[in-house]
Amino acid sequence: MSSREGAVGKIAPSRLRLGDVFSVGSSGLRTRKMRTALSALGVTIGIAAMVGVLGLSESSRADLRNQIEALGTNLLTVSPGQGFGAGDGVLPEEAVAKISRIGPVEQVADVVELDVSVLRNDLVNQNQTGGITVAATDLDLLTTLNGSVAEGAWLNDASAEFTNVVLGSVSAERLGITEVDMGAQVFLGNEWFTVVGVLDPFPLAADLDRSALVGKGVATSLFEADLNPSIIYLRTPSESLDDVRGVLSATVDPAEPEEVSVSRPSDILEAEAAADSAFTSLFLGLGAVALLVGGIGIANVMVIAVIERRNEIGLRRALGATRAHIRRQFLTEALLLSTLGGIAGVALGAGVTAGYANFQDWEVVIPPEAAVGGFAAAVVIGAVAGLYPAMRAARLAPTEALRAA
Repeated sequence: MSSREGAVGKIAPSRLRLGDVFSVGSSGLRTRKMRTALSALGVTIGIAAMVGVLGLSESSRADLRNQIEALGTNLLTVSPGQGFGAGDGVLPEEAVAKISRIGPVEQVADVVELDVSVLRNDLVNQNQTGGITVAATDLDLLTTLNGSVAEGAWLNDASAEFTNVVLGSVSAERLGITEVDMGAQVFLGNEWFTVVGVLDPFPLAADLDRSALVGKGVATSLFEADLNPSIIYLRTPSESLDDVRGVLSATVDPAEPEEVSVSRPSDILEAEAAADSAFTSLFLGLGAVALLVGGIGIANVMVIAVIERRNEIGLRRALGATRAHIRRQFLTEALLLSTLGGIAGVALGAGVTAGYANFQDWEVVIPPEAAVGGFAAAVVIGAVAGLYPAMRAARLAPTEALRAA
């Protein structure tokens, strides 16, 4: 035989095109739909947990950031010092006037807590106050705190001198008052007060939500109240915040500045955001465990598939399929399985995030890295889970596989 004849009679090596790889790799999934769905479900739950946790965490933090930006980080509060050595716990009556003379201070207002109770009517037990505090306030309080009125109106120069009261959001709810245009009244310190307004919540001054606020004039005339501030709120430019904070204690009480406490309410929201990050890490760990369980499920299913399809493997090897072809087939099957779970998981996690964020009136934030990372994690877990079954299938000799069938 000539060399030319030998070349003509040589058998071409077996080839498996990309389309063929996808076809044979998906055949097992198409013929075992229930098993495919249950196997993909494990990955779906893991990815959904990770995407949902990151999405809800970012949505929550976005809401906190929006609150901080809306209310400002330049709000400071001054209150009597707490703890050992705090003295009589009373701020000087002239504290507001002193603070207003600090150059950078833009706005200042105080609240004076009164030793009286507020009840829905005069038949209610005096001890059943519902945790509502009565306080006399400056008329500038609402402006200083960037607050707003939900119903009715805020106190003015005229209404503050008479028996009128403005309720915080929680106080109004506990007293069962939702409208003020019908002349609603409450029994405050043995006197009937007309409710002229209900406030929106104060994110940076939650105590005011549980308060009933009256004017200082009526507090002095009816209750003979001393006007020593219980707490003072002030605004200053952000660039002057630290300087003003450093001199406030000495300005309010030069004799005993250590008995004056100065704080920034927005620090609470920032601490809440930091705590939210800690819980995010915890739940991400739980999602990773769920994803690992899903990957083990895929590996288990693929091992079973190799055992069940030995005759198919042997027949394909006998017809010319190489070990590499068999490896690609089962690895592709595992990747397709995890990809389906990844897509479903990202969609489910995004849906849960959007639904809960809308329920909480948060801005919906789904980080792109959560969606992309979740899908990539699903593909990686599928590749790792399918690697051993694919190699096991490729090691099967045609005669052994056909004999087992």
